[in-house]
Amino acid sequence: MFNRPLQRVRVKLLWQYLFTAIFSSSLLIPYLTIQPAQAQVTEYCRISSAATKTKENLRLLALKGNKDAQRRYQQLIQKHAKEVQQCRNRTWPKIQAVWIRLYPCDLKPGAIDQIMDRIVNDGYNQVYVEAFYDGRVLLPAAANPTVWPSVIRNPGAEKVDLLATAIKQGKQRGLKVYAWLYTKNFGYSYALRRDREAAIARNGKGQTSLYVVNDSNQVFIDPYNEQAKRDYYRLVQEILRRRPDGLLFDYIRYPRQAGSDSIATKVADLWLFTKATQEALFRRAQNNQGLELIRRFLGKGYVTAGDISEVDQLYPQENEPMWQGRVVAAKEKSLLSPSERQPLIQTELWLLAVAHAMQGIIDFVTLASNPAKQLGIPSGVVFFPEGNQTVGQGYDSRLQPWDQFPSSLEWHPMSYATCGNVSCIVEQVQRVISLAKPGTQIIPALAGKWGGSVSNRPSLEAQMQALKQFAPKLKGVSHFAYSWQYPENDSDRKFCR
Repeated sequence: MFNRPLQRVRVKLLWQYLFTAIFSSSLLIPYLTIQPAQAQVTEYCRISSAATKTKENLRLLALKGNKDAQRRYQQLIQKHAKEVQQCRNRTWPKIQAVWIRLYPCDLKPGAIDQIMDRIVNDGYNQVYVEAFYDGRVLLPAAANPTVWPSVIRNPGAEKVDLLATAIKQGKQRGLKVYAWLYTKNFGYSYALRRDREAAIARNGKGQTSLYVVNDSNQVFIDPYNEQAKRDYYRLVQEILRRRPDGLLFDYIRYPRQAGSDSIATKVADLWLFTKATQEALFRRAQNNQGLELIRRFLGKGYVTAGDISEVDQLYPQENEPMWQGRVVAAKEKSLLSPSERQPLIQTELWLLAVAHAMQGIIDFVTLASNPAKQLGIPSGVVFFPEGNQTVGQGYDSRLQPWDQFPSSLEWHPMSYATCGNVSCIVEQVQRVISLAKPGTQIIPALAGKWGGSVSNRPSLEAQMQALKQFAPKLKGVSHFAYSWQYPENDSDRKFCR
């Protein structure tokens, strides 16, 4: 008598086991078991293949209008969101993100669901959705007050908000969804506007970026131009109305040039030859001598001993030409002749010009991130680890002063070096860590794919394993890009196949 209750429990469990075993291989599996008792995450916090297959079957049934499948699909979405986040909480990296571009074809019913499911299935807990690129913005054509055309221009889809949909669907799956935006690269559509010509950056050769970059979509603007600032500020405000979890600012630099032009060594190489930039530079002068020498240096690219002597005579009441950042030793002028002072003054004018160009970038991204800051939404800056380097007496033509970016912003160094192994990638990340202020959140972006090398880059597994040594200082990494993980799906979506 004592064992009969126990025996009945055993029989009941046996029947449950047999029932599940009989039907698990049939087409009815989505309706019978969608929440196996065992954990569904595998290595790298990925959802098991069996669980992902079950979820995909439910998604397809739900698309056909099956209400029960829809309910079970939503339950499984929530379950996987919880499991991935629990895994990420106990596994390095705590943040694992992927970059993605959406296409008009993603308006197809269920397309965003499938994309976000795949991202979760691969163990990601953040996704960076491209919201402004190539002079187009991911806003509905009927609700786009910016100066840029909408990405979605399909007839009948004028009111469809693909960015808002992606943010909503991502959040439902436990993903933090960041909006990823080009910054100083406003795109070719901006260059077509006659009323914006003054906002486009120019170098001392009279060129815009259209003349120095092979990609005709890259049009870089003058960061000191008030119209450009207003246009971009409005764009950021519209993106934030969709309430992303964060913003990422990309192309915070000047154009990358090729060959000998990849190094800026003279004033004509710098993007200082627009009205707004020059007026801002002149305002850095702290006396008349300083202003006059800045004008001459900008006009000729150099100053002579004769220029210095003339300026001394023009403003005899001033001891030394002065501008922001210049410190002169006492009685230097009385001890040195104009010819002796010329090399130092010319070098300091060159450094002033470079610093002014870089400061424009810093000021622009600081302004752009202000609307998010006011809402308590984090922002990040995307940059090349080598973009701020000096080369001899010159500078990398991108003049990307990322080491001066505020530590209150997330730093996303594009660690894309290629040398056939992980060593050069590790060096890039190590350099960023060494220059970052304490407390800066650094999330390196890695290029590659899971399970194998691509474009002379090791697998993502190999890259992440190599960066794990910096785990205390790196809480996250991101992977460029979704299209590299699913090239066929990306191509099908891009061309509506």
